[in-house]
Amino acid sequence: MIDLTLIGIGTGNPDHLTAQARRAMAGADLILLPRKGSDKADLIDLRRTLCAGLEGPRIVEFDMPVRDGAAAYLGAVHDWHAAITALWRAEIEAHLPQGGSLALLVWGDPMLYDSTLRIARRLATSGMRLTIRVVPGITSIQALCAAHAIPLNPLGGAVTITTARMLRRHGWPQGATCVVVMLDDGTTLETLPPEGITVWWGAYLGMEAEALDHGPLALAAPRIARLRAQLRARHGWIMDISLLKKDQTDA
Repeated sequence: MIDLTLIGIGTGNPDHLTAQARRAMAGADLILLPRKGSDKADLIDLRRTLCAGLEGPRIVEFDMPVRDGAAAYLGAVHDWHAAITALWRAEIEAHLPQGGSLALLVWGDPMLYDSTLRIARRLATSGMRLTIRVVPGITSIQALCAAHAIPLNPLGGAVTITTARMLRRHGWPQGATCVVVMLDDGTTLETLPPEGITVWWGAYLGMEAEALDHGPLALAAPRIARLRAQLRARHGWIMDISLLKKDQTDA
């Protein structure tokens, strides 16, 4: 039997790690750390920092498969998940042949636009005896609002959370006044009709490289696009998020 714990580690600041997360890490027999290539070395370095000083678990690193960016999106994602599932199984069989507790450190929180829970369910339905537990973490949405010192939702109103892909394909969600945009490739904000919209944007939230901007979308979107391109060129990768509000909402 494998006891799998998925641990939300926040958005890059070691102080985001909760006491519950620290206990779960310390109590694991094995922690698997994914390597995502030299251009994203910061991500594995952060996980190494979080694991430094742990005496109980064995720390094992593995190379993450790369999703086929040329194939149809959903099919490519399913194939990618299958490859990760097979890799997890191989690492578990190699390092926990008699069973035990395994921890995986998940950026932000496992419930929000992260596939770790889906991959864990694949593993559970593949014949491996597996229990799954989740330790929540600070999300990029929380970190963005904290960095700008703003509330997420309009007074008494709703929040729509979507991806940049969906926003480009379908436009502004019908009836929405407050929209969180995730997984952007840097091309989305300037495609929206900017009238009456304010944006709050952040990249590398919680990390030393944190960058913020906000303002009327017409003025801020080109500024953000330039800064985003500069940051991506400098670091080799970028994680960012935007909060868009129509001006009639209470910010």
